[in-house]
Amino acid sequence: MALYKYDQHVTRGSGDAFDTEHKPGELTPHSGIYRCVICGREDVSEKGKPFPSQNHKQHTPGQGAIRWKLNVYSQGEPG
Repeated sequence: MALYKYDQHVTRGSGDAFDTEHKPGELTPHSGIYRCVICGREDVSEKGKPFPSQNHKQHTPGQGAIRWKLNVYSQGEPG
């Protein structure tokens, strides 16, 4: 689970970006912290770069394939 200390640096978000699942190796649509919906491991992925590979942590055959879902959206430079 992603942690934060200062409330003023985070805002609750919504939208399809948080609901879409992504496969390992696909290009990341938004920079941020992504969570594997199967095992719960989190990793940072940068927009335009591939998601972490299938071997980020080997799942057991019963767990199924790795799927990444946006957990914390990074808006980039301060406004």
